[in-house]
Parts: sequence; C-alpha cells; structure tokens
Amino acid sequence: MIEGVWAELIGQEAAVATLQRAVAGESHAMSHAWLFTGPPGSGRSNAARAFAAALQCRFDGCGECKDCRTVLSGAHPDVTLVRTEMLSIGVDEVRDLVRRAAMSPTLGRWQVIVVEDADRVTERGADALLKSIEEPAPRTVWVLCAPTPEDVVATVRSRCRMLTLQTPSVAAVAQLLQTRDGIEPGLAAYAAQVSQGHVGRARALARDEPARQRRAEVLQIPLKLSGLGGCLTAAAWLVDACAQEAATATTDLDARERRDLEEALGFGTKGARPRQAQAAMKELDDQHKARAKRVQRDAIDRALTELTGFYRDLLSIQTHSGAGLVNPDLQPQIATLARKSTPESTLRRIDALLGCRTALEGNVAPLLAVEATMIALVEG
Repeated sequence: MIEGVWAELIGQEAAVATLQRAVAGESHAMSHAWLFTGPPGSGRSNAARAFAAALQCRFDGCGECKDCRTVLSGAHPDVTLVRTEMLSIGVDEVRDLVRRAAMSPTLGRWQVIVVEDADRVTERGADALLKSIEEPAPRTVWVLCAPTPEDVVATVRSRCRMLTLQTPSVAAVAQLLQTRDGIEPGLAAYAAQVSQGHVGRARALARDEPARQRRAEVLQIPLKLSGLGGCLTAAAWLVDACAQEAATATTDLDARERRDLEEALGFGTKGARPRQAQAAMKELDDQHKARAKRVQRDAIDRALTELTGFYRDLLSIQTHSGAGLVNPDLQPQIATLARKSTPESTLRRIDALLGCRTALEGNVAPLLAVEATMIALVEG
C-alpha cells in the first residue's frame, strides 16, 4: 500500500517505486532533471509535488513532518512550484527560475523547481532553460510536467529522465473520492465513471452540482443538433457558457489582484506616480485578459472531451465492442442515435472534435472553431 506523500497517487505504483528509489539514493536512480508525462488527470502535478516533498523529507516522504507539509502546501522556501494561468510561460519567467535554480538550498536538502505546465514554455523560454539543465547546480532538481514527451522541446526533453504516469482505474478514483473527500459511494462512482479516470475532473463533478448540470447540458447537444441554424446556435451557447464559467472563476481573483496592486502603487496617496501606475495597471489588465482566455479555452476543452466520450459510447454500441459506456445513464438515447448513423460517420465526428481542440491550441477564435465542429457533427 502506498503511504506518506505518495498516498494520493492512485494506480501509479511503478512510478512511485521509481521515485522512491531516487529519493533513497540508489545507484543511477537519481537525476537532476525529470520529465513527468501522462494523460490529463493522471496526477502529474501531484506526483511532482510528492517527489519534491520526499526529497526534502528526512524520512523520504513520511507526509507528516514539517518539510512534507510545507512542500505540499506550496510554502517551502527551497521548492518553487510554477503553474501558469496564462497561455504560455515566457523567457523572462524562465530566466527567473534559472536564477532560482542556481541558488543553494536555504533550509532543505535540495533546490527543487517544479514546472507543472512545461508544455506551455515558449521556444525562447526553452532555450533559456536548456543551459540550466545541461549544467545544473549540485543540489538542484528540475521537475517538468507535460501531457506527452513531444509537448516539450526536444533539446530539453533529451536531457531529462522520463517518468510516465497512467490513467487510474475508475474504481480507484471512486475509492479516493470516498476516503479523501467524503463523497457518498453512489456519487463517487458516477463522478469517477464519467470523468474517465481524471482525478481532478471527478472531484469537481462530485463536489459541484452546477458542474454536473453544465455537463448534462453539453451532452444534450448531439441529441438536439440539426441544421445550420441549430449548429450556430449550439456553438454560440457553448462558447458563451464557457465564457461565463471563466468569468465566475476569475472575477474575484481579478478584483483582489487589482486592489493589491492599487495599494502597492499608493493609489489615493501623495506618493502615487500616475505614469508608472498606468503602465502597471495596463499590464495587470492584459494578464487578466490572458487568464480569462485560457480558462475559457480550458472550459471548452472539457466540453469537447465530454462530447468525445459521448461519441465513443456511440461507436461502442455501433460496433458491439462490449466496452463499458462512459455515459451509461444516456444509453437509451445513444442507442437510438446509433441506429441512425454508421461507425464511419461516428469516427469522422470524433476526428472533428479532436480537430477543434487542435485548432484552439493554434489560437483559432473559439466561436469559429466550435461552429465548424458543430457543422461537422451534423454532416458526419
């Protein structure tokens, strides 16, 4: 049984064993640079934090000591956790990390830099990162996280030790929701099933009734979609709903950051400097817009994932594969739809959804990308 800082890494026994050997200092087990990869929801960030905690812990990751607690909470002075709320991590931010990586640990045993969104590092940022990874400080460890190795620049990837995480089983996710979050068994099983092993998504669905309602509304799209007008209406609704979700998630944070900046700039005092303040406020506004854009696109991506699961179920019924359905509660409606189309058309619809995700990553306007996808879903 996995315990200590590793306890929440369900279904990752092989990865945990590798990290434990590295922490214990076994021959050739440790590396100064790691690349953790795995599908969304597999726990890349949690694994990186657990590894950082274990490296600082005198007991190799007990989960109870001050070092473990401060690392996991993000408060340890020798562990830097980076997760961008923007669309990318630029060269200036990477240079700040490189300077931090060159420092000796102040309290802990290692200087650990965890980049949870290494796939968002720009090419110039990767160039800045490369030298630090090639010539690391003696007690520095880099931990980069990305969905796949190909999401990281090849020159950086080739200098990291790879660690691949797997999607945990539905049963394991349901058990975690019950033991960690106190979710009742029926709801935990439902959330684990429809999230397809994505731990974070399962937790959000289990704890948030509005999230479950939004998901149910998204899954009605294939059942109601017809005609060009219907496609455009559905696309506008989906994009607008995701924009509202982004606004709900960011409004309070934006306001708090704005108040903090105004206070720091001395607004309303004789010491305020209007010209510098105006530039700083504009930069903050730009950051808020970029964050809202990312959160909206993340919300759209979740909706596309739900729709992909719907058509996966449709294909499973059409091909009599016997695979368990992601959405067993919609089985009658999906079966009816399955009789009206072919497996080939279902595959084309799945390809259209995947193509929409690619288009969004390429900075295509969300409404245009989603409109094209809705039309493709109708045409099959």
